[in-house]
Amino acid sequence: MKALAIDQGTTSTRALLVDAAGRITPLLGLPHRQSYPRPGWVEHDPEELIANLRACLDAADGIADLAAVGLANQGESCLAWDSHTGRALGPVIVWQDDRTRDHIEDLRRAGAEPLVRDRAGLPLDAYFSASKLGWIMREIPQAATLAAQGRLRLGTTDAFFRDRLTGRFETDVATASRTALMNLATCTWDTELCALFGVPPEALPAIGPTTGALGALACGARAVPLTASIVDQQASLHGHGCRDAGDTKITFGTGAFALSVSGPALHRPEDGPLPTVAWQKAGAAPVYALDGGVYAASAAVNWARGLGLFADFAEIDDFTTPPAIGRGLVFVPALAGLACPHWDRRARGAWMGLSLDTGPRDMMQAVLEGVAFRTAQVVAAIARHQPVGAPIPIDGGMTANRYFCQFLADTLGRELIVSDAPELTAVGAATLAAEAAGQPVAANATGRRITPRAQPPGFGHAFDAACAMVRGFGAGGTGEDAS
Repeated sequence: MKALAIDQGTTSTRALLVDAAGRITPLLGLPHRQSYPRPGWVEHDPEELIANLRACLDAADGIADLAAVGLANQGESCLAWDSHTGRALGPVIVWQDDRTRDHIEDLRRAGAEPLVRDRAGLPLDAYFSASKLGWIMREIPQAATLAAQGRLRLGTTDAFFRDRLTGRFETDVATASRTALMNLATCTWDTELCALFGVPPEALPAIGPTTGALGALACGARAVPLTASIVDQQASLHGHGCRDAGDTKITFGTGAFALSVSGPALHRPEDGPLPTVAWQKAGAAPVYALDGGVYAASAAVNWARGLGLFADFAEIDDFTTPPAIGRGLVFVPALAGLACPHWDRRARGAWMGLSLDTGPRDMMQAVLEGVAFRTAQVVAAIARHQPVGAPIPIDGGMTANRYFCQFLADTLGRELIVSDAPELTAVGAATLAAEAAGQPVAANATGRRITPRAQPPGFGHAFDAACAMVRGFGAGGTGEDAS
């Protein structure tokens, strides 16, 4: 038995086979274009994404023992389309997009944040889908026209994919929990939240479990059941083997995301980490988690490479100099704002402590350290509300960097496991799909252990102070309080 996992991510779509022993066979990987039509806008072509998904499904044609498909999606990225034609009304608005930042601030000034926190468990932030879908309703005239005709469909990318590929207009509860439109306690669309953001609830997909009989997908000439559909970070959590309360993982992709299993109980922190649904298996109650993100992780490294700070990743795998922060040089990776625990989109990235003898390697060392410090802020925020298990498994592109991984362990003060598996999101989607198909896959969570070394407490204090300064600058430099 094999399960096909398709990870439709922010920069590419990848297909992998996972067999009953947990062995992974890559089938296909296809990048897609990133569009930045205006400052702060990030878009994808929905038809390009659909074409890449079809190509991944076709790559599995002829695999006789293929039992199930699991699909992982980007999360908060969303769009609108016509139910009659299936055609999108415009581009996918990507989770990184912050075109609705000003509207979010208007809602905050109007006192809307307590309602969103209480119902959705989320802060007011352009990161989540709700304000993006509301923008579509305000700014794309065809959306209102189709809504009046009962033909409008709104949703995250998974609902678009499932509608087009299975004929079923549905999303799963974990993905819906990232929209800021779902009531976290009832796992249903909340009419007051929909009204707040201007989203017609009748245009939203049905919310269902993460696993079960979710329709059929054409793999070449053969129909194969879709038995799991889930948001990417929750898929990665499952792929790491996290099942029990306190089990925590961190993934370093475009952003860095820490997720910690809470169990059947819904925790509602008033600050910092966000309650979310980890998954809901067919016939079972939802499993909740606490979530915290860093908007720019690998994105910060790639940005620095584009500036010419380094050419090859091997150049920044090790440094002979002491930590940059110990030499007075700090980088805050707020290139798209600060997420958990600050939730401040106005903050902007900055190096502090530059001098005439600062070189590209010093600046790059500070970038790696800055991502580690931001990640430690997230984990500390989670740990204030529930125990965080150890060791913590980590995965993603940045975990190939030895300096970063050791500095992260030192900053966290926790043992880490650098996963051997390069595609934990896909593994999670596959294990969920295989289990739902009655063909469970063995979990092979292995990796390199990193033991933390003592780090001066002043490092963390200096970074916290730098974060406060970029928040103050982002507030306009007029003395406005950014807290």
